[in-house]
Amino acid sequence: MENLTKDLFKDKVFDFENNKEWQFAGDKPCIIDFYADWCAPCRTLTPIMEELSEEYKGKVDIYKIDTEKEQELAAMFGIRSIPSILFVPKDGQPQMATGALPKDALEKAIEDVLGVKNQ
Repeated sequence: MENLTKDLFKDKVFDFENNKEWQFAGDKPCIIDFYADWCAPCRTLTPIMEELSEEYKGKVDIYKIDTEKEQELAAMFGIRSIPSILFVPKDGQPQMATGALPKDALEKAIEDVLGVKNQ
């Protein structure tokens, strides 16, 4: 699991300064967890995301974005409540979910939205 800054986001996910249309820059699907250190539900989600990061290693990249430090990224995605989780398939449009989802709901989204099975 890796924390993204604006520059890392542009390299690994989407270079929004040079592209107007969504164009995913990654080589495998990813999940982006928008969080803040003071957010209790965010803290409950962290160990689940760490587990998923291990279970889907090599299949799905899992990133975190601190909405306090990366306000431009949070604003770009219209983050109004946290945690917010962005599911980014390799092809197609990203989908946002809000709230501290349970692990089984996250796994279902990985399969349904990202098209990745954990086997």
